[in-house]
Parts: sequence; C-alpha cells; structure tokens
Amino acid sequence: MTDSNNWQNAAWGQQAPGGAPVSPAGAPQPQAAQPQPQPAQAAYQAPPANPYGYAQPQAQPAYAAPAPASPPKRRGWIVGLAAVAAILILGIASIASCTAMFTSSMGAFSYESPSWTDAVYGDTVGIIAIDGTIQYDGTTSSPEGLKAQLDAAEQNPDIKAVVLRVDSGGGTATAGEEMALYVRDFSKPVVVSVASMDASAAYMISSQADYIYTAKTSAVGAIGVVMQFTDLSGLYEKLGISMDNITSADSKDSSYGSRPLTEEERAYYQAQVDQINEVFVETVAEGRSMTTEEVEALATGLTFTGIDAVENGLADEIGTLDDAVAKACELAGVSRADTVYMQPSSSDLSRLLDIMGETDDNQVSQALKELEDRVGSEG
Repeated sequence: MTDSNNWQNAAWGQQAPGGAPVSPAGAPQPQAAQPQPQPAQAAYQAPPANPYGYAQPQAQPAYAAPAPASPPKRRGWIVGLAAVAAILILGIASIASCTAMFTSSMGAFSYESPSWTDAVYGDTVGIIAIDGTIQYDGTTSSPEGLKAQLDAAEQNPDIKAVVLRVDSGGGTATAGEEMALYVRDFSKPVVVSVASMDASAAYMISSQADYIYTAKTSAVGAIGVVMQFTDLSGLYEKLGISMDNITSADSKDSSYGSRPLTEEERAYYQAQVDQINEVFVETVAEGRSMTTEEVEALATGLTFTGIDAVENGLADEIGTLDDAVAKACELAGVSRADTVYMQPSSSDLSRLLDIMGETDDNQVSQALKELEDRVGSEG
C-alpha cells in the first residue's frame, strides 16, 4: 500500500483537535497537506475509514446536500376510526342475526317459502333428512324444523308424498314425541328410508310413517328410555374437594353429581322413566298397528338388524332410498315423480357464522388495507 493511499484513508477518518487530520498511526499531519473543506460540505458526515486498505474513489466535486424530506403525516386516527366503524357494523349484523335466532327459539320460525319450492314442477316426492341427534336446534331433526317442511309440503300441490331419510341414534324424548305427532298428522303419504341407524327417539318418529324400508345391516329400534346420573362424590373426596349445596328441598341437588341418590330418589326417577317408556311403547304400537304387549316384548333398549326388524314388525321391507321413493309414488297414486330435498336454506346460527367469517376475513381486512394504502399514498 502506498503512502498516498494511506493518507487518503486517514482523510476519511477522525480529526485531531484543532482540525488536523489523523494518520493511521494517530499522529497529526501537517495542516497545509489537508484540502480545505468547501462550504457546502461543512455539514457532510464523512463515511468511516476503509478497514481493508483499498484505494478510495477520488473526491467528487462539491454539491449541496438535499434537504431531508419531511416525514409523511400520520393519519392513523383515520384507520382507527375505520376499524371502529367496521366493528360496529359487524356488531349490528351479529345482533340482528342473534335476534333472529332468539326469535326462532321462541317458536317464530319463518319457512313459508323455502328455497326448494322454486325447483318443484309437477308431481314431486319431497325428501326430508333426519340425521344426527333429535333435539331442539331448528334443523329438520327438530320439531320446529320438521314441521316447517311438512307444512310447506302440505301447502304445495306438487308435493305428492314425503320420504324421511333417517340416520339417527335418537335424542331428546320430548322432541321425538312432538315430531312423531307431526308425521302422524301429515295428510300425505310418508315413507321412511333407514340409512345406517334408526333408533330410540328417531324410531318413535319413523313408527308413524305409512311404510318403512331398511337396509339389511341397518340398526333399528332401541325402544326404551334412559336417564343418567353421575355420582362424583368419591372423586371429590379423593381430591380434597368438599361441596355444600344450599337447596330449597332435599332432592333439588339430586342430579348435580355431588352425592349419590337416595333410595326414594332412585324410585322416583325410575317411575319417570317407566312413564316415558310407556308413551314410547304406545306410540310405536299405534303407528305400527301392533299391540302394546308385542311392542313391550321388543322394548329391550337394543337395536335389531334390518333383517330382524322386518321379521319382528318394526320395519316393512328391505330396500333402498329409491325403493322408498317408488313406494311413496304408489301410495300417492302417481306413476312417477321427481324428487326434491326439503330443508331450510340455512339455520340462523349458520347465517351468523357466515356473516362473522366473511366480515372478519374479507370485508373488514380488505377495507382497512385499502384505506391504509390510500392514506399512505396521500401522505
């Protein structure tokens, strides 16, 4: 490395007191050897010394440093205001949907014109799916949902009959009782097509149909009632947990699981189970044109295969969904018919989840991004 290069490196480094440049060895250099700074370069911050010892580029002509650009104005409050507005819109939509759900739970369902009506032209067999747990959830596996579709089928002259496609292991006894009454009182033919299972409360509903088809391997029946209590007192004791229940009557906490049932309580609940089971047996006997004694003999709480169900009278014939549709046409007195699945467009809960999902992921995020980009470009 030449001396001229070394001196050039030093000129990019620190300066000794008094303005004299410092050489790599740290000794002040003669003042006359340092080039005089130009006025435009007075505020220029020199880059650090070259640690690798290669030649630096030659000094460029003096120039005026540009004034630093003023930082863009922050308009974060606009983005924040937009976010608040979006949240308010989402809240209003959610409240409206929740209000609809609450209204539905009070029995004010509005399925007068379900979506499937637009697809019905001429003789048609409506298919209603009853799958999953029998309960009060507004679907066709609930009293409200099933009745809404049956009422619509009742009023539609093109619907000649209904097929219930059942795949359920049962559920709430009261819901099953109500749904069974709706099927029994339906004025048009009803045929059941059993999928994998038609048991307990679901079978109570099916027993009111005019005809039941089942597969050979389907599980049918399970006529019976169960009421379950769990005694956790032993576990609580091992964990050192004590519970004190303040009740208005001795048996008010009998189902809480914090103590075992007394003999009187057990007898009381057993009487309730027997009474509900009696309603179950009588409903099946009426729907299947059997005696209560015949049904009681089958009310073991167990399911039967489709083959056994046909033999013992709980089902009529081995067949498929197509067979059930053909039977429905026969009972309705039509040679052939189209089919349509009858179901609500969507539940209120589904609509609420859709609104929340679409708004969160698409509308709000996209709106905020566009607004932030716009504010940035304007600033």
